[in-house]
Amino acid sequence: MDLPDGFELRVGWLAQGEADALLEAVMAQVPWEVHRIVMFGKPVDSPRLSCWIGDPGTGYVYSRTRFEPRPWPPALAALRPRIDAAAGVAMNSVLANLYRDGRDAMGWHSDDEPELGPRPVIASLSLGGTRRFAVKHRRDPERKFTLELPHGSLLLMHGDSQSAWKHALPRTARPVPARVNLTFRQVRPASAR
Repeated sequence: MDLPDGFELRVGWLAQGEADALLEAVMAQVPWEVHRIVMFGKPVDSPRLSCWIGDPGTGYVYSRTRFEPRPWPPALAALRPRIDAAAGVAMNSVLANLYRDGRDAMGWHSDDEPELGPRPVIASLSLGGTRRFAVKHRRDPERKFTLELPHGSLLLMHGDSQSAWKHALPRTARPVPARVNLTFRQVRPASAR
């Protein structure tokens, strides 16, 4: 499948054994928590477990809630230079999401918060169960596509990917193993916003 400008999928970016070892390390090292977010004006538990990780000063506002970063776990600190090289950007933070089964999901959104700048680069690494990633155009919702994101795959989103498109990880009724998604980002310091 030819992807629109701003999307690049690298299946097998991590070899099977390396992806297995990273998944095991991330599950053990990341302090998973239930984030409270605002949906339709009400605070609710996010339908997944998460952890905001980053350098000092990379606080992030999502769904009207501010998240301060936790320190980099050893496994993610070691991976960071490879992510930077693949993305062509020095990433200073990562949102770790744990989708425990097919009921855990992420609704339609764009990673377009002011902290990320006007044309952010997002490097999204998938570990564990394969899930369907849905994308639709903001102004023309009939323009849409889906991707299967297998264990060890890296999805790079850059350019106008966040200003022109929305994405989601829909729920599924089929049995699916747990999935970890690591979305590396570069949060701009407050003085640069």
